[in-house]
Amino acid sequence: MRVAVLTISDSVARDERIDLSGPAVVQRCRELGWEVTSSLKCSDDPGQVRSHLRQLADSRRVDLILTTGGTGLGPRDNTPEATLDVAEKVIPGLAEEMRRKGAELTPNAVLSRGVAVVRNVSLILNLPGSPKAVKECLECILPVLPHAVNLLTE
Repeated sequence: MRVAVLTISDSVARDERIDLSGPAVVQRCRELGWEVTSSLKCSDDPGQVRSHLRQLADSRRVDLILTTGGTGLGPRDNTPEATLDVAEKVIPGLAEEMRRKGAELTPNAVLSRGVAVVRNVSLILNLPGSPKAVKECLECILPVLPHAVNLLTE
């Protein structure tokens, strides 16, 4: 599986904070034997998020785009809206499962607004911005991701 990782954070994009979540996603993907084709960062600006997602999905060279960050309630948390703006299909079950499993570990998981969508032949999945939450969310949906990607490329 070919994966692109996009960290969405104003402070990471400005190099004011070290990105811990993106590298955590990259590491887990590589442990699974997936090919990480790119690991990028951008600000919380919705236009930048949309642009990156469109570029990655429209290249048709990425099966899975994993974003991290921008899924909370803060005024600059725009990832879900930007993701929905580029979506062709919404896959609510993946985000619902991440919130459901996350709530078993912390009640705050229900505040995550991440979404899962399809654009072209790419599955785009919003993960939270915390390295711990990223790993937990990714783990709970790992069993279905290969099948989902296969369905998109049939």
